[in-house]
Amino acid sequence: MHKCIFTLLLYILYVLPIQGQVDSSAEIQYDDSSLTIKKIEANDLDAYRNDPDFDYEVLKTDATWWSDFKTWSGNLMLQFFEWLFGVEKAVGFLASFFRWIPYILLGILIFILIKFFLNINATAMQRTKNNQGLVSLSEEEHIIKNEDIQQLIQKALQNQNYRLAIRYYYLYILQLMSEEEFISWEPQKTNDDYLKEIEVQELKLPFGKITRLYTYIWYGNFDIDEAGYKRAETVFSSLQKLVRHG
Repeated sequence: MHKCIFTLLLYILYVLPIQGQVDSSAEIQYDDSSLTIKKIEANDLDAYRNDPDFDYEVLKTDATWWSDFKTWSGNLMLQFFEWLFGVEKAVGFLASFFRWIPYILLGILIFILIKFFLNINATAMQRTKNNQGLVSLSEEEHIIKNEDIQQLIQKALQNQNYRLAIRYYYLYILQLMSEEEFISWEPQKTNDDYLKEIEVQELKLPFGKITRLYTYIWYGNFDIDEAGYKRAETVFSSLQKLVRHG
């Protein structure tokens, strides 16, 4: 035990001072090389001044109605959701959602306006169509009840208006069939209604044929020449004979 203590004292007294002397005797290296001072002229900065990548000036632009609208709507919705969720500031998904709110609101507004104007146009077109239908029905009613349709047919042929002649001829067939009580003519009825009323099969088929011709030529705005009228006239004439002798 005494030997170990003696050895430790020798180490402290002799070995440690020697190590300190070695460390203290180490030389310090100094850099005594000459320095070169690089001079920067004012012209050297021109290239950087003209380079937009080094332009850090923030330009202020005038506020537009769209930017004001986005700011107003964004702040409004932000306040609402802050009140709703009890938070001071929206983050994450809500923050992204708030940035898109002005665009969403504008899209909804445009959709509503487009739908509104389309509905107005559709209503106006429907009213025009209904008014045209009423005028047409009133005109047909006047012709069947008051006019000499045979004379109207001849006048249309003299003017070479064969399409109009087909119309008068069809109204004449309706007038004739109503007089013979094969149908009951009424202004609000359609041609299909008359076809369903006909009980005599010999009349049903040719009436359906002249109805298709009339619809195609008159309502289809199909102009026909004299030869086309002659071919259609044979069908009308044969039905006329059947009605008179039915």
